Amino acid sequence: MNIFHVISLLGGLAMFLYGMRLMGDSLKENSSGTLKVAMGKVTDNPLKAFVLGLLVTALIQSSTATIVITAGLVGAGILTLHQSLGIIIGANVGTTVTGQIIRLLDVDAGGSSVLRFFQPSTLAPVALIIGIVLIMGSFFKNAKSVGNIAIGFGILFSGLLNMTGAVNDLAQSGLIERLFAGLGESPVLGYVTGAGVAFMLQSSSATIGILQAFSASGLLTFKAIYAVIVGVYLGDCVTTAIVIYIGAKSEPKRVAIMNIIYNLSKSALVLAAVTIVHRLGLLNSLWDEPVNSSIIANTNTIFNLGCAVCLFPLLSTFEKLSRKLVKDDPVKESKYKQEIEALNPVFFNTPALALQSCYKVLLTILAASRSNIERSFRLLEKYDPELHMEIQADEDEIDRMTDQVSKYMVGCLAQLKLPYHVAILDQYYKVTSEFERLGDHAVNIADHAAALKRNDTAFSPAALSELAVLENALMHILDETEQTFRKRDVDAAERIEPLVQVVGELIALLKRNHLKRMSTGECNVYADATFSDLMVEFHRIGDVCSNVGVATMVRVHPELADHEHLYYERLHSGSDETFNAAYDRARQRYFSLLQKPVPKPEVKAEGPQPAPKAEEPVTETGAEERMTAIDPEQDAQEQVEPTAQP
Repeated sequence: MNIFHVISLLGGLAMFLYGMRLMGDSLKENSSGTLKVAMGKVTDNPLKAFVLGLLVTALIQSSTATIVITAGLVGAGILTLHQSLGIIIGANVGTTVTGQIIRLLDVDAGGSSVLRFFQPSTLAPVALIIGIVLIMGSFFKNAKSVGNIAIGFGILFSGLLNMTGAVNDLAQSGLIERLFAGLGESPVLGYVTGAGVAFMLQSSSATIGILQAFSASGLLTFKAIYAVIVGVYLGDCVTTAIVIYIGAKSEPKRVAIMNIIYNLSKSALVLAAVTIVHRLGLLNSLWDEPVNSSIIANTNTIFNLGCAVCLFPLLSTFEKLSRKLVKDDPVKESKYKQEIEALNPVFFNTPALALQSCYKVLLTILAASRSNIERSFRLLEKYDPELHMEIQADEDEIDRMTDQVSKYMVGCLAQLKLPYHVAILDQYYKVTSEFERLGDHAVNIADHAAALKRNDTAFSPAALSELAVLENALMHILDETEQTFRKRDVDAAERIEPLVQVVGELIALLKRNHLKRMSTGECNVYADATFSDLMVEFHRIGDVCSNVGVATMVRVHPELADHEHLYYERLHSGSDETFNAAYDRARQRYFSLLQKPVPKPEVKAEGPQPAPKAEEPVTETGAEERMTAIDPEQDAQEQVEPTAQP
């Protein structure tokens, strides 16, 4: 043995770990939307949840990732704690699939060309060739992601082959024999070793894979490795628990605790069963015999499947125990608790989940801000201190949600690799401050209403009638803004700007009319400053909605990103017939309303709803048009590249 053998072993280990990470990350990235839909539809049937956990883990090659995603879904309220139980057990069984793949090391090609194709020495270069061809050729939309999966597979097996060669050299020195001889005499030492290595590598699959590579020396016996395999279960679940616990609430923590309880129970069951069976003499033919990669893979699978069958009836006990160990959070809950808790960092590695969570929070912020604007208009007619306090309380919630989602998007950005995910996040980041600003304007309007009350002044009936027209126009704009963001509706986005221009002209006319009324004594001069300040707030509400519309246009037509001013110039130049027609209809509608009594906009239920539904906006012709109901998760799941041409 010399230093070069050790370097070769460590280099092979590095390739193996990197290949596993690359393959797993590419699989997760390419299937995150599918995983979210599948895991979100789990029923109370534990068997169905078990199968789902097994399949997902076999797909993404990581039980840690599966359980972390599950904990995030529990924290977001998509899954209940009870529903997660079956997934946890399924994930522990699914992680054995990697070992079954690695057992291809033991394939004996003999004279068969077909079997030789399945040997790692053939699979590795074939996978690497396929991967690089896909990455460089870009033959289809997800060619790069599929290529990365193939490259990861090839690197994984190349690392295994390198480790196997180094182990064969080290075997001649007697080091491996001495190392594992001690483990065979002390199951406790083997258990601790397996747990420690799995904890350091943060992967049970990688630890089992290394053990399989060492088996190529022919010096590993069953009595030396069974306790190591069992120890791996504890080390892996501790790593998972640490990841989940960071910034988590009580429910996700219970998922982590249940995983630890299950793996401890599994360890105790396996160690007890092996000891009993060995003393009965049923393992004599295997106990001191050398094991190969296939035996290690099969042992790991049998241990996990057997424990799953034996411990499945105890799922409810595990759940009760986790609730005793992890108490409920003793904090005052926000009315938007579910939306905020959905902003879980564990979703960063699955962009569809992270973006869906942002989407729901932003819809909630928009609904809350819009509701506050509606209620603030009511304060201008008749001031109500309790309603003013409700508006301020909701504004505090809006600020809290805005702060949370902004920080979450900054953390998520570094994890995004696909262009359409970056485009979605870019739009979301732009509209976050706009939605929050709508809430600020609502509070400002309410404060002006309070000032009128303190000064014992009020607007004249004529002024209130004109303000009602302006309110109708602003609610119309907010309808189109919600439609624009909720459905990424370009048509609705294009309808915003004509309305904004009409609102600007309405504000100018209302100012002139107010000045005339003050000159005749119809309006109180002491209310003039408040009236002027309100006009500023109304104008800025229109500007905010205009910005949301442009952000949506840029999302769909990326080529507009650096030329937004040209887009505005084209609309206002008079050369856009669609804009002109929409402007004429809106202007005729709202200016004609100034000449007759104005019906008040429909007042919605007190307070915004956490999961707002699509509104029924008034079209430019004045007819009510029912919007098609859509899934509020549609935008975050969509994986279609933005349109190339406007």
